[in-house]
Amino acid sequence: MNVQDFLTDDDVLQGRPTTWLSEPAQSGRPLTMSVARTSGAVRGEMIVRRTLTRFAVLAFLLLLAAPVAAEAQQAESRRIGLLETSSPSPARVQLWDIFRQRLRELGYLEGQNVAFESRFGEGEPDRLPRLAAELVGLNVDVIVTSGTPATKAAKQATRTIPIVMAQLADPVGAGLIASLGRPGGNVTGLTTQDGDLSGKRLGLILEVVPKVTRLALLVDETNPGTVLIARGTEVAARLAGVHLQSLGVRGPGELDRVFSAMKKGRAGALIVESSSMLFPWRARLAELALKNGLPTMFAQREYAEAGGFMAYAADFPDLFRRAATFVDKILKGAKPADLPVEQPTKYDFVINLKTAKALGLTVPPPLLLQADKVID
Repeated sequence: MNVQDFLTDDDVLQGRPTTWLSEPAQSGRPLTMSVARTSGAVRGEMIVRRTLTRFAVLAFLLLLAAPVAAEAQQAESRRIGLLETSSPSPARVQLWDIFRQRLRELGYLEGQNVAFESRFGEGEPDRLPRLAAELVGLNVDVIVTSGTPATKAAKQATRTIPIVMAQLADPVGAGLIASLGRPGGNVTGLTTQDGDLSGKRLGLILEVVPKVTRLALLVDETNPGTVLIARGTEVAARLAGVHLQSLGVRGPGELDRVFSAMKKGRAGALIVESSSMLFPWRARLAELALKNGLPTMFAQREYAEAGGFMAYAADFPDLFRRAATFVDKILKGAKPADLPVEQPTKYDFVINLKTAKALGLTVPPPLLLQADKVID
């Protein structure tokens, strides 16, 4: 007789008595001893059997859950709208590539858990409201903007979808936020502080041409941010005792006209305020300035790289990189109203010595030492 036939799983696993005394063991020892050893073995076998069964059931359930998990991960994929005031020129696309790269570093992989919808205004502000409405219609999770016109269009299109400014001159003055520390609403991000840099730009160009008493100021009238910046430059010029000739444009077709006006006004140098509309025409601006013998100061390094004389501005690549961090925080639950708008921590000062030589200018050595980049 096999004593295991009289043992149930519950007897073994619950540790109940398993001795049977009606039949002596062949060895003459009480059967109790033999059964005790046997029950221990059976108990171990049953535990292993039940454990393996549970693992099998668990593996089966995991296989059933795998498609559901994959669907959940796909459902969590985020869609980010990109709204650019300017055109998709290589220089602008490079800035957006820096933004995307930072998002990749933060774990957002295009085609897996994030998708991008890009819209470019091509320097035509009238197109931006329609493009912003398209992004809202796509139900994007966040809209990232570049430039005052793009940000204004985005805010007019939605009061609920978060908006992150990659770069904007004066968000408070433009009426987009309540304050830098407490933006309120659905807009936050980064400011270039261009209005605060007006005096710095004026001072730098006067170090090279200190005897100039008449300056021209080129203003993009289609950009509210540029108009705000111009006011700071006008104040700085008055304080420096320099006559400032402000000339507004609403499109690149007006450049020949305004340069003729500068010549008539006997301008000795030119400051061009930040403008997304004029950005694609920066080489043309540099060409016209050189043709008219005007040293130029621009509000973005790409203008100097395209042939302008000097440029002083916030480090735009750094701003676009930091914009990705804002997006990450918002996608993880932060509210734009609670995220203070950040200011530049890095600045670019570029001097184009080729242009200086063509203009017959000598740049003081101390100024060259201040430059972050010198183009020979």
